[in-house]
Amino acid sequence: MAAPELVRLGPDEWREFREVRLAALVDAPYAFGASHADWVDASEERWRSRLTDVPLTVVARDDGGFVGVVSGVSSGEHVELISMWVAPDHRGTGLAGRLIGEVVAWASARGQDTYLMVRDDNASAIAAYARAGFADLGVPDGWPEDAPRERRMRRERGQAPGTYL
Repeated sequence: MAAPELVRLGPDEWREFREVRLAALVDAPYAFGASHADWVDASEERWRSRLTDVPLTVVARDDGGFVGVVSGVSSGEHVELISMWVAPDHRGTGLAGRLIGEVVAWASARGQDTYLMVRDDNASAIAAYARAGFADLGVPDGWPEDAPRERRMRRERGQAPGTYL
């Protein structure tokens, strides 16, 4: 299998983003703060707005279509890696590491650390982030008891590259 092509999207590629985002929300609804129902009937304006408000969105594309996505947004002090997803048939191929690497490189170019939140029960994602050089900071203090637990992770700018596998 050839490595999927990584493509940065802007507002004009909203249809492509819609396709991969809806696939991610169907495959892994537990992994996102939004649901398929929140987005399936969204207007073109809403899709374009998402790609404008979140300045970095990278998709992975192979001959069969879109197989991954990740986004990054700057808080001013750091970059937050968000909306990470890899299609089931591409997990374990190194694609997750390549997508993570895109956000880390973008953050590094801005002189910023990269942070993320990941579900506490998503061991494979936690392992992928650890391989990419992220430190596990644990569940934030004061995390609501009635909410699914999430862990905070950080990769410092200037840190030696992770394996991205």
